Amino acid sequence: MTTPSAGTRILPAGNRALLVELESEPFVVSLTERLRRTPVPGVEDVLPAARTVLVTTTPRTDLDEVRRALRTMTVDLEVHEDSRASESEPVTIPVRYDGADLADVAGHLRVSREDVIAAHTAATWRCVFIGFAPGFAYLSCGDDRLTVPRRAQSRTVVPAGSVALAGGYGAVYPRSSPGGWQIIGTTDSPMWNLDANPPALLQPGRRVRFVDEETL
Repeated sequence: MTTPSAGTRILPAGNRALLVELESEPFVVSLTERLRRTPVPGVEDVLPAARTVLVTTTPRTDLDEVRRALRTMTVDLEVHEDSRASESEPVTIPVRYDGADLADVAGHLRVSREDVIAAHTAATWRCVFIGFAPGFAYLSCGDDRLTVPRRAQSRTVVPAGSVALAGGYGAVYPRSSPGGWQIIGTTDSPMWNLDANPPALLQPGRRVRFVDEETL
């Protein structure tokens, strides 16, 4: 069990928002979950990122009151060893490990393709935040074996459903777009569906397991 240091900061972000800077990703996840379990009066939206949580309020909300509530939450915010586990079952995403960069990823990590696939499917991933495009979930698993850099040259088009790695994160491209992540596979699972509620398959805090289609 750990608690945030005194370095945690709460900064103004315009007239209706506050930016909470935290030491590490697990604290971002914990604060986001706490804010959703115990809403602060006047808070309209909570947007986590890699090391920050942007808290947006409704018009005429007293930001000083929200700041005090956030300070209380961060002072006694705790991250337990099992805090990465969610009460809900992980989202299962079947993958065809046919990505164009799978061999390069294996070479960078100095392991076989099979080792990359084994590590990717053995990990329990967690959506930390959404960014880049609607439904693009940044996934973290804490396994350094899967940390690879972005491609030296970005692609002008990455197909929807591309399963990728970059900078310590995993992701699935929700739609066709430019991108520089290392593609290790593909999936038919839709990440973004306007007819669904919510449209994004993955929300911050949600756990994910990838499954090799060849084993199904």
